[in-house]
Order: sequence, then C-alpha cells, then structure tokens
Amino acid sequence: MGFAELPLLLNDLVTMRIFEPASKLRSLELMEQFFGIKHSRKSYYKIAPQCVDLKEKVEMSVVDFAKEHYSFNFDIVFYDVTTLYFETFEEDELRKNGFSKDSKSQQPQILVALMVTKEGFPIAFEIFSGNTFEGHTIIPTIKNFIGRNKVKEFTVVADAAMISSENITHLNQNEINYIVGARLGNLSIKLLGTIDEQIVRQDGKSIRIKTELGYLICSYSSVRYRKDLYEMNKQIEKAKQVVEVPSKSRKLKFTKTNDQKLELNEELIEKTKKLLGIKGYYTSLEENIADNKTIIERYHELYKIEQAFRVSKGDLRTRPIFHFKEQPIKLHILICFMALVISKHIEIKAGVSIRKFLDESKKMVDGQILNHITHKTVTVKAEKTQNMAKLVAKLFPPH
Repeated sequence: MGFAELPLLLNDLVTMRIFEPASKLRSLELMEQFFGIKHSRKSYYKIAPQCVDLKEKVEMSVVDFAKEHYSFNFDIVFYDVTTLYFETFEEDELRKNGFSKDSKSQQPQILVALMVTKEGFPIAFEIFSGNTFEGHTIIPTIKNFIGRNKVKEFTVVADAAMISSENITHLNQNEINYIVGARLGNLSIKLLGTIDEQIVRQDGKSIRIKTELGYLICSYSSVRYRKDLYEMNKQIEKAKQVVEVPSKSRKLKFTKTNDQKLELNEELIEKTKKLLGIKGYYTSLEENIADNKTIIERYHELYKIEQAFRVSKGDLRTRPIFHFKEQPIKLHILICFMALVISKHIEIKAGVSIRKFLDESKKMVDGQILNHITHKTVTVKAEKTQNMAKLVAKLFPPH
C-alpha cells in the first residue's frame, strides 16, 4: 500500500485496528499476544506530534495507490461528512457540541470529511471542530486536496446539505465542477411552477432548467411517487389531529399559526403535491459533457461513501473516541483512515465484506512445537483455506 516509510508502530496499530479494534493500550497487548510484537505505550504519544506531516504522507501514498489500482485521474470524487463523539461531556477548541449524526447531542464531537473515488476507495479526509456547519467544510477540503495534488479538472459529488449560493460561487470561482442534491422544498413559486409545467410524470423522464445555482435536473419515479404520497398523507393526518385537538397543539410540517390559532398549511400541502415523485439535482456540467441520466447515476453512487462510513464506525469502531488531546485525537483518526483504506481495497477487490475476510483469516492459526530436549520452539505455518486462497488470488492476481 506504500506505507512502509511510515513509523512501524503506526502500521502495526493500523493492522490491529482492522484485526480487532480496541483501545491503544489493548491493541498493544493484543499485538504482543498474537504477533509477538512489542511497543511501549509511550511510543504512541511520541509520534502524535507528527500527525500533520504523517497525514500528508499517507494521503499522497493513497492517491498514488488509487492511480495505480483504480485508474484514478481526479475526474470525479464523492464527498460527505460524519460526526464522531467522545466519551466525555467537556468541550474544548476541537471537541464541540453540535448536530450529531450519532444521536449524541449532549456529548462533544468532531466532524470528519471524507473523499472517495467512484469505486468507494478513500483518498483523503479532513477534521473540523464539532460545531462546524457541514456545508462550510466542502470548500476548504476540496481546495486543499486540489492544491496538494495540482489538479486541473475536478468534479465533486455531494448531498444537498453542501449546497448554498455561497458554496456554488466558490466552486465556480475555483473552476470546480459539482453534482449535488437539490432541496426542492426550498424552491421559489416561479421555479416550482416551471417544473410542474415541464416535467413528464413517467419513469425515467427528466428535465434540465438553468438556475442561479447551476443546472437543475429533475427526474420522476412512480416508486418515489407512491412513497412520497404515503408520507404526505400520513403527515397531513397527524396535522389534522393536532388542529382538531387544541390541548395537543404542536407545530408539525403541515400546520401553521394564524392569529395565534393552529391551522392546516394548505399552501404547503399544494406545493408538496406538485413535487410528489420528483427528485432534484444541481450540476455545473453542460449536457454535452454529462447528460441528465449520467448526472443522476453519479449522484446515486453517493451510497459508496455512506458504506465507507459504516465500515469505519462499525467494523473499525472509529467512535466513540477516548482521547482528550488534539494530537492523539488526530492520530487516532489517521489510523482509522489508513485502516479504512486497506479494508475498502480488500472489499472492492475480493468482493466480500472486511468482516467476512477477517473471519476467514482467523481460521488459519499457526502452531508452535516445543522441543523439550533443545528447549527451542518451532513454528508450523498454517495452510491457506480454500476460500482464503481464492480471496488472496483476487487481491494479488497473477500478471
């Protein structure tokens, strides 16, 4: 993977993060128990001050690896953020309370931005304080990546939370192409009317409208229509019940207050009806470069970055974080990123989840024989299982 020039302890901790995620102290114990490798606990904190330089080296190695193994050429990158919480209730400059995607709003957190290739292979990350609005992360992260790699042409794919007129302006100024989700509920009445007039409500049909935020592409799906209709009717029914029973008065999506009286928001209901079954996307790409079908397909591939976050949070147990100082925290995230890179490469090439790969790996156990005369121990290497041999062949195909 090109991590050989990095501190040995760092590589060993990455291995243990994949093999059996645990605290750093427990990882050091397991390292000695399973592999006979010894590192002192203090060594981790000795390399922590190098975390910024190490991050740059790691990302350069990862990008080079992506170029070689995934033909990565910076043409398209997928971007998203997640939150990681701490087992504490005390804030500092980095660890802040904010909107938590882990439902841990009472505990301080950090934001982690991740970039992956179209295959879902991670290539870069950034860390932000926990109270940062996620829409404010995309520009500095992308600009940093482009500057570091001297990229000329670049397209970023992100969800609707990343779009704003300010972000679009910055992306255009820096000649960065984009494909992002559109929040149709925020559209003007005029633009909504244009969509309602032009859209053909048949599966696979789409329209393209030029707007201040780029080209707005809208597509229709009968499956989405049925889902949207069900959700709308359910919310309208709840709104009616709240309006009819004053003692339970509380504001819902389809209610509004008029002269201190709660009533149905008929305007919003009508607006919602016009958008049933319609999904929107903004892009800067001209139709001759990427047609509507291509834009929609690219956006739907965002699930690959969500998969990467699930591997990171689930299999690699990136959160909760137990470190309390900035440098060890950043080093912890770097270790988890490196582990994610290796895990996703295994998943993509071997075609199995990292969990299944590890389950197969753990079936192979070396044996040790003690010679009571010479008091020497001989290690008997385990044979690869048939399944593991197939997986290894996929990871290292013969040239």
